Amino acid sequence: MTALPPRQKIIPCLWFDKQAEEAVSFYVSLLPDSRIDAVIRSPGDYPSGKAGDVLLVEFTLGGNRYTALNGGPHFSFTEAISLQIDCEDQAEVDRLTEALSAVPEAEQCGWVKDRYGLSWQIVPYAMNRYLADPDPAVRRRVFEAMMHMKRLNIAELERAVRG
Repeated sequence: MTALPPRQKIIPCLWFDKQAEEAVSFYVSLLPDSRIDAVIRSPGDYPSGKAGDVLLVEFTLGGNRYTALNGGPHFSFTEAISLQIDCEDQAEVDRLTEALSAVPEAEQCGWVKDRYGLSWQIVPYAMNRYLADPDPAVRRRVFEAMMHMKRLNIAELERAVRG
């Protein structure tokens, strides 16, 4: 029997048609503290596959557990949910945006959509601190600067903070 990863009370499940294992392999290649924990194959035929096909992929992404399900074409991702990546610096923002953005025309305010349809927010670590500044003028300037960006630019955001 396979050892279970550390317990996490809430584990998001991502629904794919048939690309769960491919998508998870891609995602875990991008972030440290990421790995595939288990690949579970179907014990019998099911609506989106046959016995032996990948049914579930359990994985850790950036230290957090997820499940990916090959559930068939019935549902797809929408922008109503996204995964946010807290980036250390501009190099990480740029690297992850380049890797994940499959629809450059859909980029807005650090949001990107990947080749599987999943939305991501590629956000500098300091962003929420800037948006929570006690000075409403700083908050307004940062927000306005962000609204004009596709990919978030830390230097421009810091200029907005300084006024």
